[in-house]
Amino acid sequence: MTKRHVTLPDEMEESLAAFLAEVDERLSNAGPDEPERTCEVVEEVLVDLHGDRDAYERWRAGERVSPAEKVRLQSYDPCNATLESEYYAEKDEERFRRSKHLQWLWRQFDATPMADNVEFALRFRRMLADHLFADCGDGCRFFKGITFTYGHNISVGDNVVVHDDVHLDDRGELVVGDRVSISDSAHIYSHDHDVVDQTEVSNYRTVIGDDARITYDSMVRAGVEVGENAIVGAKSVVQSDVPAHHIAVGQPAKSVKVKPGWEDVAQPVDADVETDKEARRIEYDLPEDLDVFDEFERDLTPPGAE
Repeated sequence: MTKRHVTLPDEMEESLAAFLAEVDERLSNAGPDEPERTCEVVEEVLVDLHGDRDAYERWRAGERVSPAEKVRLQSYDPCNATLESEYYAEKDEERFRRSKHLQWLWRQFDATPMADNVEFALRFRRMLADHLFADCGDGCRFFKGITFTYGHNISVGDNVVVHDDVHLDDRGELVVGDRVSISDSAHIYSHDHDVVDQTEVSNYRTVIGDDARITYDSMVRAGVEVGENAIVGAKSVVQSDVPAHHIAVGQPAKSVKVKPGWEDVAQPVDADVETDKEARRIEYDLPEDLDVFDEFERDLTPPGAE
């Protein structure tokens, strides 16, 4: 669909460019080796984005604030927040220390009115992606409500668009090629749970090829590769590889046709498709001093077993 170019008024454009440049420079100066400085930048930016500078300064000066105000003001500091991924035993602690702060800034920005100003928000998230992701290409657009596991295990190519309320799971590794489109409410996973003991997690490398489209409310399972120029239909569940140029639909998703015009270079629809998940498994070691706990505390012994 042909789209129109949209621009902000000159005064707003000038303010936006200055703000983005300032935050980008401060995050760059903090650097990946100084997560404490990143934490400080995130706190300061969130205080100002939420218009809470006066109350923040009063609190920092030791003046009285209500318990609710104190909790709100403390919550701008990502060190005072916890994310679900923080509990994952196999995470890279050093990388997570910084990516947590950046992910907190991304999520809390989405809670501000500015997150609905599309031109502003797309450029802010694109700037953050440069700091958060393992790699992010040019011309990418990230819409509202996108979530990640960590962020630092995601690689994104050029001119990628990710729409509202998408979950990009990078507990393993997620690679998204050039010109990929991921529609609203899609979920792409890179980890899986054992069917008996759900606390046993396997991580994988999940790949979305160049020019692929993952459409509305679909799910791509861990360790799957969606081939270049392929389409995953709405509400589909992809459990095995989708060949290049194919259209796959259903639960589980099956290839139903080749995109018109690509028949000569695509494999036949009825051809066997091999999905080598084991080749995409990512092994990990747990710290020897890890304090393991099982929140389910289930008895996993099958009936009749000794």
